[in-house]
Amino acid sequence: MNFSSRLLEEAVSALSSLPGIGKKSALRLALHLVQDNTGKARKIASTLQELSSGIRKCTVCCNLSDTEVCNICSNPSRSGHRMLCVVESARDVMAIEDTNQFSGKYHVLGGVISPLEGVGPSDLNIGQLQERIVKENIEELIMAISPTIDGETTIYYISRLLRDSGIRISVIARGVSFGGDLEYADELTLGRSIVSRIPYQVQS
Repeated sequence: MNFSSRLLEEAVSALSSLPGIGKKSALRLALHLVQDNTGKARKIASTLQELSSGIRKCTVCCNLSDTEVCNICSNPSRSGHRMLCVVESARDVMAIEDTNQFSGKYHVLGGVISPLEGVGPSDLNIGQLQERIVKENIEELIMAISPTIDGETTIYYISRLLRDSGIRISVIARGVSFGGDLEYADELTLGRSIVSRIPYQVQS
């Protein structure tokens, strides 16, 4: 692309660095912001700056939050459920919350075990999960992890780790196709998968 403006070129470069945004889409967005006279660019810049400096991880479940403890963990109506729904990311928490089928709490791993990507158990929030199980007297883990090879490896690892703890471990029913991501599942399918979860057995 030949740019008549260095500022426009830099804006396109910055926007196209976002996932799913190509050069042409970035140019269309940048030109829209240039031609807008409602202050949209300043508002977006201010919001992103606040996001970058203000957002944090919940000290309990590792979900994204504006406060030290997120609104799900601090909700007293959820404290009576001795189960944790274990997910990969904050996007999965949002997807499951949209189903209105789960009233317990979550634990965000921050990814899945992926040897090819160099992600091992120590890179995830598995240690915090073990601490919560004891501290909160958790009776069941619902492994709501995307049904991929790395996801299955993560479920297996955690299940082996907790094999002698007496805790029940279940996985969401396979209404979600193998190899798919939870965030792209429709709400009805995902909700039924949570309700129809099945026990997970670790082979000796």
